[in-house]
Amino acid sequence: MSTTTPDQCPCGSGAPYAECCQPYHLGNLAPTPETLMRSRYSAFVVRDKDYLLNTWHDSTCPPTLSLDDSPDWAALQILDSGEDGDRGQVHFRAIYRTGKGFGYLEERSDFIRENGCWFYVSGETSEGSLKPGRNDACPCGSGRKYKACCA
Repeated sequence: MSTTTPDQCPCGSGAPYAECCQPYHLGNLAPTPETLMRSRYSAFVVRDKDYLLNTWHDSTCPPTLSLDDSPDWAALQILDSGEDGDRGQVHFRAIYRTGKGFGYLEERSDFIRENGCWFYVSGETSEGSLKPGRNDACPCGSGRKYKACCA
């Protein structure tokens, strides 16, 4: 895990990290697939690979995970989520910084609940680049216009 932790939670909830995703990183169980997805995104940001591996279902979990080449994550957008019994799905877009702007990873993720614990199973992904206009909201999630933020 990173030696420094953010004040605001990286998942975009607006809550402090210590009150949002950090309790899950420290062992609390995520109550929904969306909560697990948000906490996993935050784990990528703070580089907590143990949490990522521990919340990945055994049937699809890789034996090791390196975050050395992980992008500079900037924001998370939940586009849709839901659950039906012990199965869940989250459709999200994760924004990251590139050398010249922003890119995104969009995924429809599948989750399963076993013994009261949600696990990430797999997802269908696509990637692309973002080209915000000067007056568009900044992709970094600041809530400011792009021209006054990251342009």
